[in-house]
Amino acid sequence: MATMHTRSIARLMMAPSVILLLGWMLIPLSMTLYFSFLRYNLLMPGMEDWAGVFNYEYFVTDPAFVTALVNTLVLVGSVLVISVGGGLLMALLLNQPIFGQGIVRLLVIAPFFVMPTVSALVWKNMFMHPVYGLFASLAHGLGLPAIDWLSSAPLLSIILIVSWQWLPFAALILLTALQSLDEEQMEAAEMDGASAVRRFAHITLPHLARAITVVILIETIFLLSVFAEILVTTSGGPGYDSTNLSYLIYTQALLQFDVGGASAGGIIAVILANIVAIFLIRLIGKNLET
Repeated sequence: MATMHTRSIARLMMAPSVILLLGWMLIPLSMTLYFSFLRYNLLMPGMEDWAGVFNYEYFVTDPAFVTALVNTLVLVGSVLVISVGGGLLMALLLNQPIFGQGIVRLLVIAPFFVMPTVSALVWKNMFMHPVYGLFASLAHGLGLPAIDWLSSAPLLSIILIVSWQWLPFAALILLTALQSLDEEQMEAAEMDGASAVRRFAHITLPHLARAITVVILIETIFLLSVFAEILVTTSGGPGYDSTNLSYLIYTQALLQFDVGGASAGGIIAVILANIVAIFLIRLIGKNLET
């Protein structure tokens, strides 16, 4: 009885937070779902009418949708490969005893705490600018022509910027997991004659499997909604070369003032994000069971 009474009190105390959280999530989602079935354009107030699934058909059949979807998948996949691979190498380096280890770790992790808008501006003006950027100066120093990264390789530029932001996060999580590795097991394998490559492949990498899957899940959820970096640097161009789903929905809502079409795009993006999240959660569940 006492246990049941304690649980009831705990649930009662948690109820306001849970109700607030559900309201915070469900009310905007319900409004978006409702607007997605309306012909609702901000330039024609009072002209809203029921459109059914027209907005969904319009959004999916838009030629820009396929391009934006492909760009989103390429962006997410490329950043995951760079951040997880580079984060693993960085974690292995940071795990070595070096002078000023704490300061080095702080400096390495620092980019993750920079706002996306600020980091995008830094990369745009200080690194990728075709006239006075760092990359242009290096190219001129080597006798090569400067490259206008944001015009000639817009999607690659976005991938580099976002990877720079998320690389410290992956390194931090993997470094934390790496520090829990049993050193006695590594020493035993070394005494048995196992090479460094074999120790990494058969001991270190399996130990980091769970941390890697967690990094992939968290990064994927956030990378599907990358927006600020595109807005500040390329504005989705040239054409739709660097437009992802988030930016396409933005252009539909705030540049074309089509609230109905943008709401339909938002619902489609939520469905796709949930499909990816469910797949990754199942993948993590299998790793945790093993």
